[in-house]
Amino acid sequence: MSALGHYLEEEGIASVAIALIRPQAENTRPPRALWVPFELGRPIGPPSDAAFQKRVILTALGMLVEGGGPVRIADFPDDDPREAADPSWRPPASPAPASAFEDEMRALAPLYARSCTERARSTVGLSGLPPAEFGAYIAAWLRGEDPASPVADMSALLALRFAIDDLKAYALEAAIAGHARPSSKQLGDWLWNESATGAAIRALRERLIAGDERQQAVAAFFVPAIRLSG
Repeated sequence: MSALGHYLEEEGIASVAIALIRPQAENTRPPRALWVPFELGRPIGPPSDAAFQKRVILTALGMLVEGGGPVRIADFPDDDPREAADPSWRPPASPAPASAFEDEMRALAPLYARSCTERARSTVGLSGLPPAEFGAYIAAWLRGEDPASPVADMSALLALRFAIDDLKAYALEAAIAGHARPSSKQLGDWLWNESATGAAIRALRERLIAGDERQQAVAAFFVPAIRLSG
């Protein structure tokens, strides 16, 4: 988006980008950019905090009427208020070995259902499969099989990628059931360092990274880069 700003400005359209990675914005030198100290995927701050998100948007839009340039990068002054750990949150009980993946899927089911009821929505659904089916599909890959795609008109590898995305959403939504408000770091630490789900995704990534180019390309999306050494 920082690079796109140059083309918009050349056409007479004022632009301002919201940058999550400051060095990238510095390299692309956008006409205007607001750097925000939030995690990737949250450019305007924490979900379900409309007041905070409005502040971020108004700060960015304010750069359109301020002086400076032709390249200007401003820093948003506040951190994500949801990044403070919630001491009342307790992660779901998770068996450690990757072999416990299917057991954990079943154990998380009531928590996931509760979370969906409490929030009246879910981000699970990219694969088009219900949790039991995308869980079984992933388990087959974990056993060393090369199962056929369970989704019509979708390759087996693409179905696997979407199933993994659904699996991560399923586990994280289950983990936020209840009244506690865990930070994204708390959730990420549980998923990638403690849960059987995270261990299974890591194991599957390792298998595919050792495969052909198509498998490697799909596996690259399984684990966030920041978690690869965690």
